Amino acid sequence: MAQKILIIDDDPDIIEVATMILETQDYEVMTARHGVEGLARLREMKPDLIILDMLMPKMDGFAVYKELQTPAWAEYRDIPILIFSSVDEATSRQRYELETGSSIAFGDYVEKPLVPAVLLEKVAQMLDR
Repeated sequence: MAQKILIIDDDPDIIEVATMILETQDYEVMTARHGVEGLARLREMKPDLIILDMLMPKMDGFAVYKELQTPAWAEYRDIPILIFSSVDEATSRQRYELETGSSIAFGDYVEKPLVPAVLLEKVAQMLDR
């Protein structure tokens, strides 16, 4: 059975390219364009991995991550999250700490622009854990 990956990103080009790359390895991919849609898809799909952009309209990745830490989302808390952003990792971690008062336990981090080999390597590592 194919492992399921949910991509939450507002950039249609990124979604299209990432989906094509992941489908070459027989992953089942579902997508969402913002955090609100992403949380709805999460409940529908129960993915093995979430690829999450940090900067999006409606509900950004920081808000999605924060929401997933609440008791209402406890059953999804063990799903690994691969952060995928044009913002460098140190800046993202710093912003999260300022917003929430706690440090973020990102499983892993991939900076845009997308490098196919890096994406596949990180996804494989996270799904193997």
